[in-house]
Amino acid sequence: MTVAPPGPDAPRTAAEWIEAARALGIDPTPVPVTWRSMPGLIERTWRTERINHGTLGRRRDFRTRRVLASVRPGLLRPIFLIGAARSGTTFLGDAIGRLPDVSYHHEPVATKAAARHVADGSWTEQRGRRVFRTTYAWLLRYQVDGGLRFSEKTPTNAFLVPFLARAFPDAQFIHIIRDGRDCAASHIQRPWLRADAATSGKREPGGYAYGPWAPWWVPAADRGAFETGPDILRMSMAWRLYVSAARNAGATLGADRYREVRYESLVRDPHGVGDQLLGFLGVPGTTPRGDFDAAIEAASTGSIGAWRGALSSSQLEVMTRDSGWLLAELGYADAN
Repeated sequence: MTVAPPGPDAPRTAAEWIEAARALGIDPTPVPVTWRSMPGLIERTWRTERINHGTLGRRRDFRTRRVLASVRPGLLRPIFLIGAARSGTTFLGDAIGRLPDVSYHHEPVATKAAARHVADGSWTEQRGRRVFRTTYAWLLRYQVDGGLRFSEKTPTNAFLVPFLARAFPDAQFIHIIRDGRDCAASHIQRPWLRADAATSGKREPGGYAYGPWAPWWVPAADRGAFETGPDILRMSMAWRLYVSAARNAGATLGADRYREVRYESLVRDPHGVGDQLLGFLGVPGTTPRGDFDAAIEAASTGSIGAWRGALSSSQLEVMTRDSGWLLAELGYADAN
């Protein structure tokens, strides 16, 4: 569904964009994950899988050992890459996905759509665990990756760390953190949370509507501010909520299961930080890592501090009021 945006006299506040969208009959409510909606979710999951897995340049391995291991994938020691939007999760995931013993998957649609049911308690934990484990197992079968270590990146998993840690007791989590101002400067270029996207009628693959609508991960007390504030406030709130949720949950897991990595450190010292990450994951020193090294060197230091030329003083003031305390806590010294 694509709806033409309002004309030259279009409303400008987020609340007015929402009102205009509702006048056009746009309902932002995601389609519930049910048996009826599951075929569509499965189709979108496979489509996304084909597109993103192809970027790794890997082919299916139909040797007997891999085929037999794919019948009942073990899902042992899975790797979850988490972080706020535009913080480098895709960049890091692409690098991890080039390790020969890892089967990497970019934002599986079915689990992304199911996340809200796990988070709001409308599903039992047993049901959520079954859906996540079944989806991941089928992804391994589809790629004939049985015997490889499953890995995926979905930013909203930052809010599901406690659930995932219980559903996968031997899982490891890598949380990549980037300066929130750089995240916001990049995030605001995308339509996902921008007010002017409310009338587009577009949805991301997991079924969540574009626009300033408060997603499931926004606390009830913050929904009003989220939906009526300026775009930069939504970007700031998203960064703050994602990072805080992941850090709070990670603090309970211990150093052998949760590791934080700074985007800035990874870009400036890819080999040193890469070695630390592979050590955390227990990747043997004999593992071929040429493709990993090449991928992790891809980011430019020019992406660090880009907010200085992208955000206005008024936007920075909004960010400081909302998340300046977290920027300072994380050591982004000129946060205030």
